[in-house]
Parts: sequence; C-alpha cells; structure tokens
Amino acid sequence: MADAPTPSEPAKWVRRRLFWPGGLSARLLVLTVVFAALGGTLAIPPALASYEKQWLLDRVRAAELASLAADVAPDRVVSEQLKTQLLAGAGVEIVAVSQDGVRRLVFAAARPARAPYLVDLRNRAPGLGLFAPFQTLLGPGDRVRVVADPRIRPGADFIEFVATDTELKRALASYLWRLVAIVAGVSALAGLIVYLALNLFLVRPMQRITFAMERFRADPEDPAAQVQLSGRRDEIGRAEAELDRMQADLRVALNSRARLAALGEAVAKINHDLKNMLTSAQLASERLAASKDPQVSQALPRLARALDRAVKLASGVLAYGKTQEAAPETQPVKLAAALKEAAAEARLGDAGVRLVSKVPAAHQVTADPDQLHRILVNLLRNARQAIEHQEGRRGAGRVDVSVEVRGAANLIRIADNGPGVPERIRERLFHPFAGSGRPDSTGLGLAIARELAEGHGGELTLSVTGPEGSVFELRLPSAPLRGPSPPPRGAGRRRRAGPAG
Repeated sequence: MADAPTPSEPAKWVRRRLFWPGGLSARLLVLTVVFAALGGTLAIPPALASYEKQWLLDRVRAAELASLAADVAPDRVVSEQLKTQLLAGAGVEIVAVSQDGVRRLVFAAARPARAPYLVDLRNRAPGLGLFAPFQTLLGPGDRVRVVADPRIRPGADFIEFVATDTELKRALASYLWRLVAIVAGVSALAGLIVYLALNLFLVRPMQRITFAMERFRADPEDPAAQVQLSGRRDEIGRAEAELDRMQADLRVALNSRARLAALGEAVAKINHDLKNMLTSAQLASERLAASKDPQVSQALPRLARALDRAVKLASGVLAYGKTQEAAPETQPVKLAAALKEAAAEARLGDAGVRLVSKVPAAHQVTADPDQLHRILVNLLRNARQAIEHQEGRRGAGRVDVSVEVRGAANLIRIADNGPGVPERIRERLFHPFAGSGRPDSTGLGLAIARELAEGHGGELTLSVTGPEGSVFELRLPSAPLRGPSPPPRGAGRRRRAGPAG
C-alpha cells in the first residue's frame, strides 16, 4: 500500500501517481508508444515538404503546358475565353517565361492587389524546405509566386506562375492530417509489437525472477520460491542461474544456522548435568590414584587429562555460550608429543589404522596446547574414519604426518591412504554440517579445526585428494629456538570450547 504524500509535496506525488505507471510492463508500453510516435513525428516535416514541392511542380508543368498554346496560336494571339480556360485548368492566375534573359508575360488575369510571396524551387535549401509547408499553412499571404526550371521549353531560363495558396493550404492540411493518422496508427502498432516482444523476452522473465525472490524472502522453504531456469545464455539466463545458486547457498546457510541453534539449545540443556557427571568422574579418578595396580597407574594420567579437558569444555560452554572460539593462549609446544597424545584419543594404533610420524621429537610450534590437541584429534579421527568406511578396501591403513619449516611458519602435512574426499563436498568441506560425506557424521570436525587454526594466525587447507588418499596442510607459527619454559596452565582458566568433532 502506497504511503500518503506529505503536505510539502502533494502535487509531486499526484503527478507521479496519475501520469507515471508503477509497473514495468505499463512503463514499457508507454515508452515504446511515445518513442515510436516521436520517430514517426520526425518523418512528418520531410514528407510534408516533399508533398508541397510536388504539388507546386505539378502546377508549374501545367502552367508550362498552357504557355505553349500562345506559341502555336495564329499570330500568337489567344482568345480571352481560351486563356481563361487554360489558366483555370492549370490552377494559376499569371504565367511568365524567361528566355535569353528576357522575361515575357504569357498569360495574366487580374493583377493581384498585394504582392505574392516567393517560392523559388530552383535552388531551395534543404533545411528551409522542411519549414516551408508550415510557413504556408500559418502564413498570412493569399497568393504565391513560384519560380522553377522548365522541362518542356528547352531554351527557357525559368518559368514562373502566380496562384492563390488557398488550395495549397487545403491540400497541405489534408495531407498533414493523413500523415498524423498514419503516424499514430503505425506508432501504436509498432509500440504494441515492440512491447509484446520486450515483454516476452525481458519483462516476463524479470517478473519470474522478482516473484521467486519475493517468495523466497517470505518463505525460503517454499518450493514455489525456487526460480525456474530457462536455459538462456544471455544476461537473463545468467541472472536466473546466479539467483538459483544464491538460493541454494542461503538454504544451506539457513539449515546450518537452524541446526546450530538447535545444537546450542540442546547443549545448554544437557551441559549442566554433564558437568556434574564429569566432576563425579574426576573424584573417581582421584580415588583410583591410590591404587597399586601398574596398569591403572599407567592409564590414570591420560584419563585425568581427558576429564580435565572435558570439564573445561563444559565450563566454557556454560560461561560464554558463544559460537566463536576463544583467543588461543599460545606457548611453545612439542609437536611430536602432542601428535602422540592426539593419535591415542583418535584411536590410531598398530592393530588398525596406524600413525607414521616423521616429526622430530624436539620440534616445537607456537600454539595453544588444548586447541592444537583438538585440531590434531579432528584431523586424525577423520582420516581413520575415512579409511575404515572405504568399501572394498585391501591393505592396512596409515596416516603419515610430517613437518616443514617455511620461514616463520610450520607446514604440517597429514596424509592418509584413504578413498579421498568426494568431489560433491569439496567446495563445502569446511562448512559446518555440510562437509561430511557420511550420514553418521555431523560435519563439524573440519570446520572447528579450520577455525582454531585461523585463530592462531594459521591456515588449514586440503592440498591433495584422490583415489590414493588425501593430504591436509596445517600452517602454524614456529616456536622460538630458545625461550622460557612453558608456564603452568591455570586450572581455573575460563575458556570457550566446543566439541571435538
């Protein structure tokens, strides 16, 4: 519904509403008719000038033929009756011929009371000829004197006649109205044809695109909001294709957002109880510390570290509830030890998929230990699951990890001999809920790993993938060659942490 005009501009609003239609189709129809009429109007002056010139030339030829009667009459004397008939037949009042520089009056009726205006057809300028018909129609004169080159008299210099312009004005006015009627009809017909053509090829497709955008904005899940591709290769077809891709991307983003919202709500509901359970598990692990069993003593530190990480994750979710990771608290970390601990949590071992580490034991990187652990666990677990779910696989699975120092950065390569990343998910591999090719996976692992890597000022990319396996490259800052020993990590540090994957 249109807004009412403000008191300061009512006239402008009324003119816009009354004289300029709002729809694209109506505007197109008005513009095509106007421009077609304008083009036809530009053709009226030349056509009218040509008509006037031809009308005058017809009178000149008639007057020239009448002048020949005086040459063939006995003693070159023409009776008054014959002269009157000749002048009336030619539609003129006076006929004169110039030959060898001598002007001779051939026929003459009553002498006009007022001097006629001159029309010289011999050397008439083209520009002036366009305005001559309108001067004749609007001029005050009642007689016209016309001078033209002869056609029948070979030796004459020119021939001229004088006649009333009443008949000429009447003929010009009649011809002008016929031209206006023709131009109006042609303009309307041409405008309608152009309108229908443009409406078919431009306006209707744009209306479909606009309708799809409006329906999509109202309800992205509405099937009618999906734009119908016409297969055109012009700008309209490209707009349809881009809108279709944009709608698909927005649907994926909205679905991911909805799933994240649902996940956040579920986490908020269960996280409090989970934290209490983990606290109970910590108490149980402290009691196990008094056990004299060597196997229990060997596994207890790993259990304690896992419970400590889980409690911190739960506390971070309850404290912040954000969708962004906290800033990393970096320190020098030995990569080989972190890789060994992550492989144990990702369940890589000699019995199944095994880890082949080519990282020197003393090599260090600058990272947050907990966040680095989560990155490595996600990457190693994804590699193991890809290998274990490969159909028709023969041979043992392995994950090779190597590191290369490039300037002030470490390039960590994690390569597996799995089936590779399917082509259909490569473009959205690092998108939440969209980067997994398995129905039992959430698709969050790689998204979390990339976010954590970027928080360190690094990068996580898929370098190589194919039937022989995949290679992920993790870029992290290098640790200083010499630096202080790692400070103890505070047990009460509040951090945002998400699930491992």
